[in-house]
Amino acid sequence: MSLGLGPGGPALWLAALLAVLALIWAGQAFLRWRWRLPAAAARRLRLTETIALDPKRRLHLVACDGRALLIETGGPQDMFLGWLPDA
Repeated sequence: MSLGLGPGGPALWLAALLAVLALIWAGQAFLRWRWRLPAAAARRLRLTETIALDPKRRLHLVACDGRALLIETGGPQDMFLGWLPDA
């Protein structure tokens, strides 16, 4: 029964595997460098706080563009409860 290791044996297979892994790593690094995103991308949406109302329902306080809003999830349907007044 032959394992297909032929001339060169396991060292050749190991070298070929390392070469393929090095090419994958180099390609990934190139693509990351080529299509890099701006470092200081500001986020517009942020989950500020979550409170469990009962085992299923949760109340989420979300900040969007400097304003706060309330969302209830987990019931028969999710509900937007409204924007909070500016403090």
